Amino acid sequence: MTSRADIDVRPIDETEFADWQRALNTGFLREPTLSQEILDARRAQFTPGRSLGAFDGGRCVATFRSFAQELTVVGGATVAADAVSNVTVTATHRRRGLLTRMMTRDLAAARERGDVVATLIAAEYPIYGRYGFGPATSTTEWTIDVPRAGLDPRWAGPEDGGRVDLVDAEDVRKLGPDLHERLRRAQPGAVGRDELWWRITTGAVRFHPTFQEPYYVVYRSAGGEVEGMAAYTADDNWGDGKQPLNTARVKWLIGVTPAAERALWRYLCSIDWVVRVKTGWRAPDDLLPHFLPDPRAAAVTTHADWLWVRILDVVRALEARTYQVAGSLVLEVADAGGPAGGRYRLEAAADGAGSCARTAEDADLVLDVADLATLWLGDESAVRLAALGRVREERAGAARQADALLRTSRRPWCPDLF
Repeated sequence: MTSRADIDVRPIDETEFADWQRALNTGFLREPTLSQEILDARRAQFTPGRSLGAFDGGRCVATFRSFAQELTVVGGATVAADAVSNVTVTATHRRRGLLTRMMTRDLAAARERGDVVATLIAAEYPIYGRYGFGPATSTTEWTIDVPRAGLDPRWAGPEDGGRVDLVDAEDVRKLGPDLHERLRRAQPGAVGRDELWWRITTGAVRFHPTFQEPYYVVYRSAGGEVEGMAAYTADDNWGDGKQPLNTARVKWLIGVTPAAERALWRYLCSIDWVVRVKTGWRAPDDLLPHFLPDPRAAAVTTHADWLWVRILDVVRALEARTYQVAGSLVLEVADAGGPAGGRYRLEAAADGAGSCARTAEDADLVLDVADLATLWLGDESAVRLAALGRVREERAGAARQADALLRTSRRPWCPDLF
């Protein structure tokens, strides 16, 4: 077995990209070797210095990539984030500290750049807490039993004067970015989508050999404004007696008004032969079930943690967001060997603005940096975390006050996988 010291962890160069991709695919249990066309397409994501590899005897055995991201916080402001992705360690090289070396290097660089947080979508729950990440949003997928939903089968379009139209991929690339930006600015937990994202999702850049072109549908208000858009696929499944049993699968759905969401879900449930709709990843408090006459027709099939956050700069993170009520709180944050440890005083004004500074005052709450991330976007309750032993009250009632300050009326949500 090669010693840890003999495994070289470093940024890859372009000549090593194919070997790095092979290690990535192996770690994700995909076919190891990519076609030259797919490999060339994936080079579009290569940023010098931000794709790390671990090399043993010249072969890449672990992968790690990060990229610049904007994350929307409570109140609509954005912060600079270090988005972590493509993390793998080949099964032959586990338990040698390779992920720790790559993560430590990347987070130090993110802090040096001035990123406020790091983000990731965790494939496995237990891994990332030890690096200071905490789950900050959740996601839910429903499966709609269309015949049970109680919808009028004679529906032929929105009743509000708007309209639903099928469009092509080129239309999506033109209309989608502005629509998504409207959603992102109003949705804590959402992240930016660059031009490459839209090219990948519409097949203009083929990242996967099995890409299936979806259908695209747009909702326009009575005034002609684009307020919603969705992409979906459908299977071809027929039962005995020529009974259609088809499932529509939503790849993504954007709605910046409840009317747009209602119209798009109603359209998806009205497609001939479709008896089930898989909603894809939605906010855990999505309005969808209650658009249906029988909300029980939308059964939860997945509910799990989604966006994980690692706070790198506590002051800037707490000052970026807004607050529900006025008040103050002193937080003692534990971050062993990390940049976020210390004691901080948070002051929230009546107008929602917050200020934060290091302090020597006695703490009201003591918590780990990962638990602060879990509270930061407003989804979790400090009272719940205190009951779990993850937050400690140094002043009676401090956890309840933290909930009054930090929690939000609608839950944060990240629509994207990265």
